[in-house]
Amino acid sequence: MKSPEDHRPATTSYRAEHQRDVVNRLKRIEGQVRGLIDMVESGRSCEDVAQQMAAARKAMDKAFYRMMACSVMEAVTESASEDDALREVERSTRILEKYA
Repeated sequence: MKSPEDHRPATTSYRAEHQRDVVNRLKRIEGQVRGLIDMVESGRSCEDVAQQMAAARKAMDKAFYRMMACSVMEAVTESASEDDALREVERSTRILEKYA
């Protein structure tokens, strides 16, 4: 494997692009949650609200998995050795198991 310095510009670029994507997803989710509040306050049916809650939950799950993908990419590209990369990927796997 190459040293972390060899990968830093690509990783930094990937991270910046990835962060924009996650922030955009979270802003959409924020809008969905505001819409849910409006739906409840205006007396929409429980089924309608539940359907929109499910959509917001799925969107949050996707944002979570995108963030975890970033963690794995960084683990692989920034590791100084194959052993380090494997340890970091294992760490990301444990995070997935814990929170997914």
